[in-house]
Amino acid sequence: MPRITPLFHLSLLALAVSPAFAGDALELPEVTVTAKGYQASKLETAGASVVLEPTQRLPGDNVGALMRGQPGLAVQSDGAWGQNPVLRGQRLESIVLQVDGNRLNSAQPQGAIASLADLGLLERVEVIKGPSSVLHGSGALGGVVNMLTPEPTFDHAGELNGRVGLGLSSVDEGLQGAALLETGNQRHGLVLGGAAKRVHDYEGADGEVDNTGYESRSMLFKYAYSLGDYGRLHLNLQQHKDQDVWFPGSTKPAPAAVLGNLTIHSPNTERTLYAAGYEGEVGSGTLSVDLYQQEVYREIRAYSSGLDRNQVWNDVTFTTRGVRSTYRLPLGEAHLLSVGVDQWRMTGDPARYQFAGPSQNIQRNDPFSDGQIDSAGVFIQDDMQFGRLNVQAGARWDRVKGDADSKGSGASRTTKGLSNSDSNLSWSLGAIYNLQPLLNPYLSLGRAYRAPDMRERFEDATRGDGYFHQGNPQLKPEQATSLELGLKGDDGRSSYQLAAYYSRIDDYIAGRVTGQTNAQGLPIKRTENLDKVIIQGTEGQFAHPVGVVTLDGSFTWLEGDNRQDDEPLYRMPPPELTLGIGQPRALGFSWHSQVRAVKNQDRVATRFSNGTENDTAGFVTVDASLGWGFSAIAGMQNLDLGLTLRNLLDKGYHEHLTEGISGWEIQSPGRNVALTLRGEF
Repeated sequence: MPRITPLFHLSLLALAVSPAFAGDALELPEVTVTAKGYQASKLETAGASVVLEPTQRLPGDNVGALMRGQPGLAVQSDGAWGQNPVLRGQRLESIVLQVDGNRLNSAQPQGAIASLADLGLLERVEVIKGPSSVLHGSGALGGVVNMLTPEPTFDHAGELNGRVGLGLSSVDEGLQGAALLETGNQRHGLVLGGAAKRVHDYEGADGEVDNTGYESRSMLFKYAYSLGDYGRLHLNLQQHKDQDVWFPGSTKPAPAAVLGNLTIHSPNTERTLYAAGYEGEVGSGTLSVDLYQQEVYREIRAYSSGLDRNQVWNDVTFTTRGVRSTYRLPLGEAHLLSVGVDQWRMTGDPARYQFAGPSQNIQRNDPFSDGQIDSAGVFIQDDMQFGRLNVQAGARWDRVKGDADSKGSGASRTTKGLSNSDSNLSWSLGAIYNLQPLLNPYLSLGRAYRAPDMRERFEDATRGDGYFHQGNPQLKPEQATSLELGLKGDDGRSSYQLAAYYSRIDDYIAGRVTGQTNAQGLPIKRTENLDKVIIQGTEGQFAHPVGVVTLDGSFTWLEGDNRQDDEPLYRMPPPELTLGIGQPRALGFSWHSQVRAVKNQDRVATRFSNGTENDTAGFVTVDASLGWGFSAIAGMQNLDLGLTLRNLLDKGYHEHLTEGISGWEIQSPGRNVALTLRGEF
């Protein structure tokens, strides 16, 4: 049920007292559905968030590429395809990743499950930073990344609307195309979409970077049926396929010299989503119920350069089936109570084979068999307004159980002691005070948790990082307690956001390099709980018009400390700063240029990593873009033509979170000139 809030009145006041800009188009403050579980303005939310719009995508871009240069965000990369989001120093395992609100699980050592969606079919990507377990359960220590596709609506009156896009890029000879169609009437709503891309090995500043090309294609079908006063039913079907994906950051010398180097690659990776649900008014509130099944199928190979063959091959499907239901009940005009249940089950049963050294003898050595994780939770959230003060409080109880038929293979195979379950209480308390559109201080305090994933529990196997990983079924869940202070504002022309945070994570889960070797001579990395780690930082961003141009910028500073080993936390992003200037996109000419400066990272872990994490040099890159917007032309309501230049100075560098042996890290793409065409009809 919509509510008239003090923020709404403040927005009207801002319009009324700004005659100098009466002719300008003012934008309403950003809204998200992920932060509170329903559509809410960022100025009513006590926390930091960012909405990323993939309108300026290039052929080689994926969701990870949108994160680069954003405050508090970073990317862990092992190739052009494999780019995982990092939120405030916390990597994939400590982030809940969703597609249209449906949890996406995959216990994989290489690659990025955030890449299992095509930007051409996304409407936006919502990133919620900070602990979010009350609504999103296990894993939401660092936050949530929700990849959202367009929703079917009932306001098309039978007309066909949509958008098309095409992109070309020089650095990887990339080509991409996407199309979305939307139609409907008072009873039916339909969205159809398709996208495809092909990129070749890209050029770094020092030459071609091998094994960075790939192909992908996506399909989208969404349907909604109106029940009138009784609500709506909806159906969501998606499939995304990636082919011939390599992870050059995984390249390591093989244990036997005759094998040369081993590199992980995936001939085929697929994500399939089946989701259906209902939303409507029940009694005085709104009930939503969603059922979903999301599968990630991967073919994983380890290629031997010495023998020119796949030395290891592994096929596995990770399936997550879930149900969630929320009932939102308004208690008066400024009080909204939400209660809900959330249950999901993840299963995986990898089939792994390998040649015995250089011989033709094939051995089966599954890292585990019939792994299963069950999670069930109940939550309550209370959103209250006291004049200009918005207070949000919530709590959640979860029980997570993991089990498997066996762990390891051969003589080390075990079937005992694999079952483990934990109960966790998460909570949050936040408040934001709406003094005026450009002055909204907030405070947030919360506790979140992360149960160990399937690989951390059960896997005893060699991974692409060159280590033999030992899982631990009896790991404790991570518990994070976080405090955040912030200030943000948005009056439709200028906007900014500042945040400072402190997080203490108890029983932090990580793989320690032990300095020991297994029977095959491989170094062992053992999964364990660290007593306590601290992550603290500050971040901010702004955009402000000055005449006909807009200035923008952002900064990130964070540090992590491993208190058990009394050293910096392993693989933390370095501080960085961006500054930009441009003319906003509108009908007619637009442009933007940006400088990104990243500091060297010399705070590295030596004890925990056994000397395998090294300093990374800082770097500066320059990007620029030009655009021209046309009104109705060639049957389009509007048409945008864009020219983008990335890494304009052809700087040779790599990010600190790039995978690879020190000195072997893959170089980032060099100078790239790209053309994009985007039209709406």
